[in-house]
Amino acid sequence: MSTHNVWTHKGTFLLAAVGSAVGLGNLWRFPYLAGENGGGAFILIYALTIFAVGIPILIAEIMLGRNSRRSPIMGMRFLTRTHQTSRAWESIGWLGAASAFIILSFYSVIAGWALHYTGKMLTGSLDGADAETIAAGFDALLASPPLLALYHTLFIGASALIVGLGIHRGIENGLRILMPALFVILMVVLVYAAAIGDLGGAADFLFTFHVGDLSLEGWLEAMGQSFFTLSLGMGAIMAYGAYMSGEASLTRTAFTIAVVDTGVALIAGLAIFALVFGAGLDPAEGPGLMFVTLPLAFAEMPGGPLLGGIFFILVLGAAISSSISLIEPVAAFLVERFDLSRPQAVSAMVVASWALGLLTVFSFNLMAEGTIFHSLFGRSAFGLLELLTNIFMPLGGLLIALFAGWALTHGEVMKEMRTNETWFRAWRFLVRFVAPAAVAFVFLRSVPQVEGYWIPSIGALVIVGAFAAGRTFLAERREH
Repeated sequence: MSTHNVWTHKGTFLLAAVGSAVGLGNLWRFPYLAGENGGGAFILIYALTIFAVGIPILIAEIMLGRNSRRSPIMGMRFLTRTHQTSRAWESIGWLGAASAFIILSFYSVIAGWALHYTGKMLTGSLDGADAETIAAGFDALLASPPLLALYHTLFIGASALIVGLGIHRGIENGLRILMPALFVILMVVLVYAAAIGDLGGAADFLFTFHVGDLSLEGWLEAMGQSFFTLSLGMGAIMAYGAYMSGEASLTRTAFTIAVVDTGVALIAGLAIFALVFGAGLDPAEGPGLMFVTLPLAFAEMPGGPLLGGIFFILVLGAAISSSISLIEPVAAFLVERFDLSRPQAVSAMVVASWALGLLTVFSFNLMAEGTIFHSLFGRSAFGLLELLTNIFMPLGGLLIALFAGWALTHGEVMKEMRTNETWFRAWRFLVRFVAPAAVAFVFLRSVPQVEGYWIPSIGALVIVGAFAAGRTFLAERREH
């Protein structure tokens, strides 16, 4: 097994997990969702869900990785064998690996846009450009398959190079440089935004408590964001957990990851919306906020192009720290299962994911709305890939919670968590009952095919899950 490697420093897992969690979603999706869904009310629901759902599953996923000391797929195979449970639980590893593989394919394409804008900003080609010019430039980028494919190739290649160098020489050394640099750049952008933009307007937009603006959909967005932002259910945390020192505290690490991840999202939100409001622009742009509204804000501000270039370097750094965590679960499996060298395993995974990513490239032009593909499937290829991950990740998270909550014995969990009985009981209650119900709620509500049937569907899924977990628990009791 290849995962006998352990991070050379206890804090490296924290850097790795934070790097996995901090990505494109933190820099625009979270702030936008908070502003549109009641500000402080949304953030409160998000924080509660992080505590009740995100942190318990995060602890469970790290625990499974550290307990098995293997890649997610081989690790779950090992755990089902040692716990004499159904081999169906191996699906946790396969769902995580599939999610990581698919997400990397389209994440790399979107991160490539940041590469494009980094060049545009640093060369000053957007200096003084108006809204129409910038919007037309973004449309032209999306309409160009060769340009999108080039950026996609450069980004995924850079990510592969880091992972291919190995756990210590590649991932560990890369994160030690990358993560501190990201935090420094983020603070530089915040200081600039506070000096030039409207920080008060940004704070009002994000933090004013408007309960009336928080609809059921807003609750679901808060719950969904709290789950997805921690990179749960896609194998990365389990893969990184396999390299985690046995001395590091699971609980303290999980809480720190959640706090840092949320802090980055809030600081980024303040900086971004201070710039947007300072330039008198509309914050309600959704995905276009980063690639249309922000370039326009930088173009209109003193020193904007340089700071814009620095900001998009921040975006690229956050994206790379996430993408290397997407490569690792599959690459580690290929090393263990087929005895490949690390460069061979990384190359195989990345080339296949790069090829799948071409579907996303073509989704914005050759296979866009109005083409045969779109009319056949009712959505773009990118939309289909995104839908698959929106199914696989919550399902994987649900199964992680049930397996860790019911199949792992009291002694095993206490050995890994090394905590007091009170927190153990609280964690076990949350991971057995609260987290599975919440994840099932978000998962089934987000899948269009079960729209209108989500209450009975959730009930059925939780009952089936509880029944399966109960059988596992009873089997364990009989064994002892």
